[in-house]
Amino acid sequence: MTVPFVVPETGVPSGGTLYDLRLSRASSVLETVAVPGPWPSPGPEGARALAAVLDGLPDGARVVVDGLVACGVPEIVVPRAERLRPVVLVHLPLADETGLSPETARELDLRERAVLRSGAAVVATGGYAARRLREHHGLPRVEVVPPGVDPAPLARGRGFEEGRVVEGAVPRLLCVASLTPRKGHAVLFEALRGLSDLGWECVCAGPGTPLPNAGERVRFVGPLAGAALEAAYDGADLVVLPSLMETYGMVVTEALARGLPVVASGVGGIPEALGRSPDGSVPGLTVPPGDPAALASVLRAWLTDPGLRRELRASARSRRSTLTGWAHAARALEGVLERI
Repeated sequence: MTVPFVVPETGVPSGGTLYDLRLSRASSVLETVAVPGPWPSPGPEGARALAAVLDGLPDGARVVVDGLVACGVPEIVVPRAERLRPVVLVHLPLADETGLSPETARELDLRERAVLRSGAAVVATGGYAARRLREHHGLPRVEVVPPGVDPAPLARGRGFEEGRVVEGAVPRLLCVASLTPRKGHAVLFEALRGLSDLGWECVCAGPGTPLPNAGERVRFVGPLAGAALEAAYDGADLVVLPSLMETYGMVVTEALARGLPVVASGVGGIPEALGRSPDGSVPGLTVPPGDPAALASVLRAWLTDPGLRRELRASARSRRSTLTGWAHAARALEGVLERI
């Protein structure tokens, strides 16, 4: 069988768009259909495009729709769910995006609830997200299809753990995240200002407008992909993800696939993504979200304690063996499709 996978048409990389792309590539069943519009509020063109895709399917057809597309337009999805078998794949509950007015968040939440209750199945990208959707929207069941991760070579970094430090080099922190309020860059930069007495540099990769007053040791490189992203990981010693909310955090597993430890907010699905190594150790450190003092304290410990750096690096390298690929994720979603 071939199942349409309806996704937002966007040129801006994000965790959600990368998940959709890699899942589709790994599946022998999914066929990607991109619909235009600034989802979840697409305007007339996007709404017509989605309606046309759904109306072109025969009765009883299975279709997977990214939650960013489906959940904002119940007037399109709910009536058509009566004759189709839609599976809604939720990356982030719509109302959890930062910067929304209370009225907008409430309206998006109600729209999302109507769509999710009408579908044949709801899929979340992690256990935390599944529990939250189930409890918040009163859903009887939410399936879980965690992201896969591509195999990658060990990051060489700057050599601080192996004693091969390049002369004049300092530890390099890497933050791979869109420059949006939810990703917590402002928290990171405030924390780094408290570490001016130590040697470090920070590279921020991701789409968006660089924040002012980040500091001269912070470098914005824009969105990266392919070889450029691989080079950024390879040159890093630590990955930092100071998000205020994440339903999973694919950056975490991408770092671990390269043996890089992670310092991140202990919020949402991030602890799930961080996981444990086979020996039970945690390959990173977590801090409360939105707490620059706590983040600064943990970063200071990592920067000044060689033993801690070696311990976390060893745990991250060990964690690599427990990560699963995108073929595993594709099989999990295909299992959901077979059951509906």
